Amino acid sequence: MTLANPADAPRPASGLAATLRHAHYVISDNPVTGLAFGMFLILVVSALIGPFVVPYDPLASNTAMALSPPSTAHWFGTDQLGRDIFSRVIVATGLDMGIAICSVALVFAAGGIAGIASGFFGGWTDRIIGRISDTIMAFPLFVLAMGIVAALGNTVTNIVIATAIINFPLYVRVARSEAAIRRQAGFVQAARLTGNGEWRILLTQILPNIMPIMMVQMSLTMGYAILNAAGLSFIGLGVRPPTPEWGIMVAEGATYIISGEWWIALFPGLALMFAVFCFNLLGDGLRDIVDPQRRT
Repeated sequence: MTLANPADAPRPASGLAATLRHAHYVISDNPVTGLAFGMFLILVVSALIGPFVVPYDPLASNTAMALSPPSTAHWFGTDQLGRDIFSRVIVATGLDMGIAICSVALVFAAGGIAGIASGFFGGWTDRIIGRISDTIMAFPLFVLAMGIVAALGNTVTNIVIATAIINFPLYVRVARSEAAIRRQAGFVQAARLTGNGEWRILLTQILPNIMPIMMVQMSLTMGYAILNAAGLSFIGLGVRPPTPEWGIMVAEGATYIISGEWWIALFPGLALMFAVFCFNLLGDGLRDIVDPQRRT
């Protein structure tokens, strides 16, 4: 009888393989999470591939087909200039997603790190960052975004900056509270005893442990960033026409609803709702995938 060698026993998957396997389990186990990731995949494909496969040029006008209702030739109908609404909605996905991703990445880098430093170090660091957050929160956030864009100019870059600034206090508060809870944890004390500096501990110990809650915040902020960009465009302070953007398209179609051309505003509005709904659902699934305590 031959004894099995313990070294030959299969080892549990680790690293990327374990994360992918756990992600598959989370998505397949929860239908709502699976739906959210499916919707997210549709948005990503539309943003990356959509501009190359749309049936019409989103900027090309055809006055002979102006205000045509949805048909087999124009699935979403045409607008007041005869432009194909389906093509414009698909192409606008890339712009709105780009604004949301860039603004969330910027505010995570600034607000997330500032909040962690505030909760971890305390003292004057906490007071300064807290006062900056309180100053931003003293203004109605959308009004503040309007003021920033109006002062800097209504370009995509300035919309990204304005969206990041108004979301700064949200990230600071979440990161600060989570870092304050963990700054005296056992793994932090162990890292100090092994000779790690404070900033190294903050970035390698505190930050990874608060990522699950930050992922939820980032997902929710993505939806809010899309709404903010669309809102600024709706009132004329966002992306400039004739660039395809959901907020502009809704604003252009709003004046035609009373005369019966409902499709001009409906389909961009549905796309906007689809994106925001997707990111609101996506947060819990991302938390379950990233959180080590939920690994099975």
